Amino acid sequence: MKQKLFFQSSLPRAGSTLLHNIVGHNPDFFVTPTSGLVDLMLGTRIGYNDNPESKASSPEEWKAGFLGYCKAGFDGYIQALTDKPYFFDKSRAWGPYYSLVEMLVPNPKMVFMVRDFRSIYSSMEKLFRKNPDIDPKIMNNIDMTGITTDQRVSHWANTHPVGFTITKLHQCILDGTAQNFLFFKYEDFCKFPDEHMKKMYKFFEIPYYQHDWNNIEQITEENDVVHGIFGDHKIRTELKAVKEDYYEVLGNFTCNRIKNEYKWFYDYFQYR
Repeated sequence: MKQKLFFQSSLPRAGSTLLHNIVGHNPDFFVTPTSGLVDLMLGTRIGYNDNPESKASSPEEWKAGFLGYCKAGFDGYIQALTDKPYFFDKSRAWGPYYSLVEMLVPNPKMVFMVRDFRSIYSSMEKLFRKNPDIDPKIMNNIDMTGITTDQRVSHWANTHPVGFTITKLHQCILDGTAQNFLFFKYEDFCKFPDEHMKKMYKFFEIPYYQHDWNNIEQITEENDVVHGIFGDHKIRTELKAVKEDYYEVLGNFTCNRIKNEYKWFYDYFQYR
């Protein structure tokens, strides 16, 4: 039986690690931490586009070869890591490259976790304040940038990974790609996990598996040193809604600015 590949392409600080560790309790699933599989695909595309020798061959054959190479690469990657029937790969880059993935995996199944942007930025700010001994190269006292909470939010909104993922999500909504994603709002997922997981299994077109929401074991391991102070990938053992404290952390001015600047997000996902 051919192994099935599923994708997760979520916002940062929106429960992507939590979701993967929950799904990983299903013995039929292999779940990844942050994965580089998408970069293998994109690296191959660089060679496909830029290789001068390819211009001597038929463009149709070269394209067919590129697609066949990537398809076989996906299969080989999965088979090298597991013999389980389902492979769930996590990377923020999958969604923006949905059209390319669709050329390799017909009707690719992508799950996208979202969260109130104020909560995402609040989480980033709390991690920043929690590590005053570490300089993440955000504050510049000479240029007077990044020295206030509001300035740091603006910095994150225009850099990787938060700004990149938000901008790409907006584009996916604008060009219609987003209609192919299964979206979960983190806040609702924590309140109604069974309802959401049943939707996911139906979306994947595979049998449902009943998960234990009070005993979530950490399965994936991430080297958080790579991500710096913002690489917090440890999960709680019990699923429950978290207290929303963005007004206390970010302040009214910044929270209101976020809602105004990202009106498209709050409208699209019906955040109230």
